Formats: sequence, C-alpha cells, structure tokens
Amino acid sequence: MSRIMGIDYGTKRTGIAVTDPLQIIASGLTTVPTHELFDFIGKYLQEEEVEAIVVGEPMYPDGNPAQIAGHVKGFVSRLRKQYPTLQVFMQDERYTSNAAKQIILQSGANRKKRQDKSLVDKISAALILEDFLNNKQ
Repeated sequence: MSRIMGIDYGTKRTGIAVTDPLQIIASGLTTVPTHELFDFIGKYLQEEEVEAIVVGEPMYPDGNPAQIAGHVKGFVSRLRKQYPTLQVFMQDERYTSNAAKQIILQSGANRKKRQDKSLVDKISAALILEDFLNNKQ
C-alpha cells in the first residue's frame, strides 16, 4: 500500500505528517517553510509512494472559513493541477493547534519545546491526518 500525507498549511511554515504504508498510524514528519513546500512534496513523492494528500481546512468554531482559507484553497488548486493522479482531500482542522499544544504540554516537554511553533504545526498535521483516517473508516 501507499502512504497518505497530511498538511497543516500556513503562510510562513507548513506542518507535514504521513501515514505508515498500511495507513494505520499518522506521524508528524517535518515542518517546511511554505515557499519550499512544492519542492519538498516533489522530492518526497519521488522517494515514497503516496496515494493521497489531506490538507487541513481552516475554519472558525462557527464553521465559517478562517482568514487563511483563500490561501489554502489556492494551494489545493495548484496541488491538484501539479499532481493530477493524486487524490487531494480537505479535512476540518478546527482545534488541531490547541490539541497539539495540549499534547506537547502533556508530554512533559521543556519550555523551549512548548514554544516551538514548528513542532505545533507538525503535530497539527498529524492530528488532521488522524481525523481523516478515523472518518474514512
């Protein structure tokens, strides 16, 4: 089987997560500067078999699109054009950043780690992907 990639898109940096080849476990992979995102995805797709990409859909708690939603939709559109054979899904990402911060806090990480925004982005991507996998079943 092939992997599924999860993306927590941001204007400055983007968190990336992937599943194992059996698509059971979602794990944070890395965080990349957003301007390098397509280069990273291209290299990763050359090395690993990926069947789908799940992008977090930013929404306010009331269900309205968040300010960054336009950027995310543009990214998803470009992703679909550049990789037409890949399935691209959008997954509600409400509260994933808060959940990621809680996970980091509960892990006993030191203060410096808790303030590392790239770690929050990577864990958020894993949570988005985990939600997708849970809803897929």
